[in-house]
Amino acid sequence: MREGAVRDSGRLLERYDATAAVHPDLAERLTPLREAVAAHVRALALTTPKPGPTPSRTASPSGSPSPSAPAAGRAEVPVKPTEALSALADAERSLSEARTIALAGAPGELARLLASVAACGAVHAYLLTSNPGASS
Repeated sequence: MREGAVRDSGRLLERYDATAAVHPDLAERLTPLREAVAAHVRALALTTPKPGPTPSRTASPSGSPSPSAPAAGRAEVPVKPTEALSALADAERSLSEARTIALAGAPGELARLLASVAACGAVHAYLLTSNPGASS
């Protein structure tokens, strides 16, 4: 379950990177959210209950667990900036919902972490679809 959470956050991080690459004007707005997702990858990777080689392989601080995913993520970025933000918000919302559902089967500490990360994802979805000129 933990490895899947790390992988899912890594893919989301790649989507942020791809969106910023396709839409450089959005990079400043996306940076704080991207940094939070990178922190999620690191935090989820640290919650390993037993030592083994898998965490060091999947817990890439750069957020790139799959070398082919960034190119695929870049191809999926909508051309219009508003649609790109909406697509990121949808990805955040979907992952947040999936993590909320996964809470029922997660062990204590992982469940608490998943709940926090799910809540953060819901906030990200809101921020991605809110007016960028509005004060936070």
